[in-house]
Amino acid sequence: MKKLKRHPPSPTADLRQLDADSKYLCPDTLVKLKNARLRRLKIQRLKLKYTCEAKIYVAPVDRQEEGTEFAELENKDRNIDESMRISLSLTTSSKEDDRSTLAPNNDVLDAFRSEKYREDGFDAEDLSYGSVSLIGRRKEMEDAVSVEVGFVAKERIKCDFFAVYDGHGGAQVARACRERLYRLVAEELERRGRNGGEVDWEGMMEGCFGKMDKEFADNAAVRTVGSTAVVAVVAKDEVVVANCGDCRAVMGRGGEAVALSDDHKPDRPDELMRIEAAGGRVINWNGQRVLGVLATSRSIGDQYLRPYVISKPEVTVTKRTNEDEFLILASDGLWDVISSEAACEVVRKCLSGQARRNSPELENQSLASEAAALLAELAMAKGSGDNTSVIVVELSNHNKFTSPWCQIN
Repeated sequence: MKKLKRHPPSPTADLRQLDADSKYLCPDTLVKLKNARLRRLKIQRLKLKYTCEAKIYVAPVDRQEEGTEFAELENKDRNIDESMRISLSLTTSSKEDDRSTLAPNNDVLDAFRSEKYREDGFDAEDLSYGSVSLIGRRKEMEDAVSVEVGFVAKERIKCDFFAVYDGHGGAQVARACRERLYRLVAEELERRGRNGGEVDWEGMMEGCFGKMDKEFADNAAVRTVGSTAVVAVVAKDEVVVANCGDCRAVMGRGGEAVALSDDHKPDRPDELMRIEAAGGRVINWNGQRVLGVLATSRSIGDQYLRPYVISKPEVTVTKRTNEDEFLILASDGLWDVISSEAACEVVRKCLSGQARRNSPELENQSLASEAAALLAELAMAKGSGDNTSVIVVELSNHNKFTSPWCQIN
């Protein structure tokens, strides 16, 4: 007869067993054992905790109207950066953190954001989105998230910028990309807009990523630090995605998951050929890695691995249709444990109102925020040990989906 596999008892089960066996133990031994079990239980609960920061988005002001009003708005925005911070757990029970225990500008914490905007004089659509960035089980937060609504106007139509940066070796490059890359893209778009004609998105994105990479070329302090990046520019008629590394962009369209980027892994056949042609090697050291070091074949920074690791992004331009539902951008902390199809199913159920998180902190947040938070929680529950950053953007013009592919039982 086959023996059933027994799992090790949990700390709470140990405590119950101790109570049952208390008559066989001396009082001092019993107290010591109970204290040890309680410490183990507390540590396990702490491992499941993560922290995020709630922010309120202030709509951008037209640059032609800069002056006193714009300065006042910027000051308000800086104050909002130090707004309420909340703590959530995988068990969906929640507890508000004391703000005094958190540093006001803690970069480990990133934002939930969900807003809609419409400004006079621009052809804009209602936009709902949410983002979350979790430290997970890592000691340091190396991810960064960038959301810039209306970061540039293209032919009197406002474009929105979303990006996820996954740092390695440190957080310096990821944080610098969060502060600088969207500005480089905006400057290039405005310059090309003045010259007229169609935008060469591939050439423009390659140029911006290259400029960002060059800013670290002569900085010895970050020579061994880098960051992958996935960037999405959402315009009225198209979605432009530039990917450099193993972050990923996926679109929900007509009930299906449509890949807008392809992960740059060292063992991807074309990437392997490029690395070997440059004189490098891919070594299996706890996974396929460039020179046995880096698990991605493209990134911004990482100057010590040039020319094997490059900063050139792959760019896709996708025309928007009436079947477009949402866009997901996330770091590999999500994609290592959840497939694109499964992630789209989760978001689809959230946006259709069929999956709601039982968390008081998100009562006034959009469904896109709930979807982003739920994906991050699922990644942790499925064993992701990495930082996890997720952005969910609704592409439908309606808050409630009525299309057949969103009616999920």
